[in-house]
Amino acid sequence: MRKLGLLLALGLAVLPASSALAANAALLPAGALAPVPSLAPMLEGVMPAVVNIATQGHVELKSNPLFNDPFFRRFFHAPNAPRERKTQSLGSGVIVDAARGLVLTNNHVIANADQISVRLTDGRQFAAKLVGSDPETDVAVIQINATGLVALPIADSDRLRVGDFAVAIGNPFGLGQTVTSGIISALARSGLGITGYEDLIQTDASINPGNSGGALVNLRGELIGINTAIYSQSGGNIGIGFAIPMNMAQLVMEQLVKFGEVNRGFLGAEMQDLDPDLAAAFGLKDHHGAILVNIAAGSPAAHAGLKPGDVVTAINGKPVRDAADLRNRIALLRVGDALSLDLLRDSKPLRVRTEVAKREARGGPGVPGNPRMAGVGVADISEDSPMFGKIAGVVVVKVSPTTPAAQAGLREGDVIFSVNRLEVGDVESFIAVVGQRPGQLLLGVLRGRQSAYLLIK
Repeated sequence: MRKLGLLLALGLAVLPASSALAANAALLPAGALAPVPSLAPMLEGVMPAVVNIATQGHVELKSNPLFNDPFFRRFFHAPNAPRERKTQSLGSGVIVDAARGLVLTNNHVIANADQISVRLTDGRQFAAKLVGSDPETDVAVIQINATGLVALPIADSDRLRVGDFAVAIGNPFGLGQTVTSGIISALARSGLGITGYEDLIQTDASINPGNSGGALVNLRGELIGINTAIYSQSGGNIGIGFAIPMNMAQLVMEQLVKFGEVNRGFLGAEMQDLDPDLAAAFGLKDHHGAILVNIAAGSPAAHAGLKPGDVVTAINGKPVRDAADLRNRIALLRVGDALSLDLLRDSKPLRVRTEVAKREARGGPGVPGNPRMAGVGVADISEDSPMFGKIAGVVVVKVSPTTPAAQAGLREGDVIFSVNRLEVGDVESFIAVVGQRPGQLLLGVLRGRQSAYLLIK
């Protein structure tokens, strides 16, 4: 029975015992062993599409301003401390376009990298260039100039089910390409603080440091997700890993390839989950959807006539699970895309059409009075942002490369909550504080779940 169950689980045909014996007798030489179920045939076509990624970069080190004074250094015999530290990282990637040499990976694998190197399973190694990255979803695209590449076909991740078999491929701990298998443990995980926009696949296929950016595939060898994080108190795998579903990763990838960045859409509506209690209070039988609780004046939501209390049940014809699902779908639309919302207003169905707008940026191309913020654009945290209501500050929506802010490590999607230890709650207070301080800036920044200080000199 155990062998029969395994054959059924792997989707293999099961013949009557007499037929199977007859077939084996006809096909196998005397004394030969019958073949056993294996993932090897599928993996032979998949593994060449998964690559190992190594990066080298640098980060600027913070130092006491007194060490910048030559007299201080001479008087106290203080050495010239290094201003930067070299960094190295290992990760994985997946070839998704063999003709163009496009490789999909995680943003955190290539963040702050000056050099990116890609090694194929056949031993060839290539320098890669960054096409674009999106910290909000932890997706990045790099490109190599190589021939004879193998790309993975992409599956529809919306069709995944809990219990589906999954195989993770990557470069854990720098050991080289490694394969682990398991199942899909859960879908649509959000609120974990791993990325800004979360709709993650949870799997018990072992994912460890170095697997980031690698492939999560189904038993047909189709790419269903990009491995991105683990949940662990020890740093090792405990059977809870997370992957970015390919439907989300592909939408981000298309924008990165076309524009080099994600032109994230903006609706201007604050929303929350429609739980069973709220559904009962609104006289609804189904609690799937998102309820709008606030509409920003002058926003696309306001122009479309949306109102607080509207319950959004579908977006562009696809059902909405909850507020996080609605927020993710809007954010992945391109600026200018048409948007159709199915909603319930006073228990009556209604369809509203509008257009996704660009989030207004302020503070760029520079903040008056402080050249250290040249090329930086900031905006208030919008109602449809996952950070809304959780922190006071401004979100960075633009950082031009080679500027002091970029060199200090400021990135799009960062939330600035303080300047020189003074709290800033919105764009107005941010501009006022920065404009009055022409010297160096010490920014309190939240990125994902991590808070840090960045010094812009």
